[in-house]
Amino acid sequence: MSSDQFDVVVIGGGPGGYITAIRAAQLGLKVALVERYKALGGTCLNVGCIPSKSLLQSSHLYHEAKTNLASHGITVSDLQIDLAQMLARKDKIVSGLNKGIDGLLKKNKVTRYHGFGRIPEAGTVIVKSPDLAEITIKARSIVIATGSDVLELDGVPLDEKRIVSSTGALKFESVPNHLAVIGAGVIGLELGSVWARLGAKVTVFEFMDRVLAPFDAEVSSFMRRMMEKQGMTFRLSTRVTRAVNTGDGVTMTVEPVEGGPSEDITADAVLVAVGRRACTDWLGIEELGIETTPRGFILVDEEFQTNIPGVYAIGDVIGGVMLAHKAEEEGVAVAEILAGQHGHVNYEAIPSVVYTAPEVASVGNTEDQLKAAGVRYRSGRFSFNANSRARTIDASDGFVKILADAETDQILGAHIVGPAAGDLIAEIVMAIEFGASSEDIARICHAHPGLAEAVKEAALAVDGRAIHM
Repeated sequence: MSSDQFDVVVIGGGPGGYITAIRAAQLGLKVALVERYKALGGTCLNVGCIPSKSLLQSSHLYHEAKTNLASHGITVSDLQIDLAQMLARKDKIVSGLNKGIDGLLKKNKVTRYHGFGRIPEAGTVIVKSPDLAEITIKARSIVIATGSDVLELDGVPLDEKRIVSSTGALKFESVPNHLAVIGAGVIGLELGSVWARLGAKVTVFEFMDRVLAPFDAEVSSFMRRMMEKQGMTFRLSTRVTRAVNTGDGVTMTVEPVEGGPSEDITADAVLVAVGRRACTDWLGIEELGIETTPRGFILVDEEFQTNIPGVYAIGDVIGGVMLAHKAEEEGVAVAEILAGQHGHVNYEAIPSVVYTAPEVASVGNTEDQLKAAGVRYRSGRFSFNANSRARTIDASDGFVKILADAETDQILGAHIVGPAAGDLIAEIVMAIEFGASSEDIARICHAHPGLAEAVKEAALAVDGRAIHM
């Protein structure tokens, strides 16, 4: 067993971890990164955000060719799906980005270790490599960025063949005739829509009484209608108690949340998308005495330090919104703190995006949250149906809604359903970061014809003066 000395050791090579390592190295610290998988990028790159967006794009193009191109005067005959090629494209994108992250670490002189990192004491990390050899790393600071893993559902054992997590749903060898999805959150709707576009009958079972429960209620209601229009069926306020792989399919038992008779439902495959849990199994945090929440997320202070001096944590492993960009911002912040600077994350300005069609994007407060807090606000709403650019690209479903303080006009939240919502939200995120008002956005010149004009019009609508509505 040998020993190496560093200023910072980061455990976890996902978006939070590798960003932490690179930023710390930029600030002149000697940095090591420990990752249990050979490929860098974590869940997001390898089995999450990136491969799912690849399949979303491929399935979207197929759906467009099948349903919408004729209106443009484009006739497509003998349209077919080459699923193997679709999956190969996804894998090629992931592989290329894996290599890109590896190159960034080398460029910034970050030392990489392949293996499981365990923390026996503050200042020490023991790395067990795949061949079971161990190396001890010493560091002034340790950052845990091990992310999250799929949350399993009692009575629904995953086999990643017919009863799958998001990982298995990215590599079906054929399009299921009937796909049952447990969970109407972001993952459930995104992957459900992929296979629905490719021809599967998709039924979504959700414990709550609405889809996309954390989002604004108007967004939730609108998206349910949009997904139903695309062929998806929803069973809300429904609990799944059991699922059994029968060899040629899956038999599920479901029942109403509020009580009532149960029923058995058959499907070719079941996707379990009910949430995620912190990945801490091999770290030794219990022995070290690191405090966690009842759900197993690591507790940290305002500088991301655990109750053990010198041991920090960021990203999914500390809970909160489980988004790659949230982990990235925390990674930059903790690296700057470790370098003696003043890292900070504004959690009120972190956008959430659902990459369905139409897309959904949200930042800040929902109307329900403002009402519950007793905050007086004004709302401005503008439909993409009145936006000329949206009409020309056949993407006029949806709206932009901006919520502003009734007295100060400061923007408190925004919610977009429609084309390029994930990009359009950036303007409002910046406005919130700078404490801007709806009038500030309303008085900014937006290019015509552009989708962003809908943001301007929604800002104008806060004051009741939208031009094109």
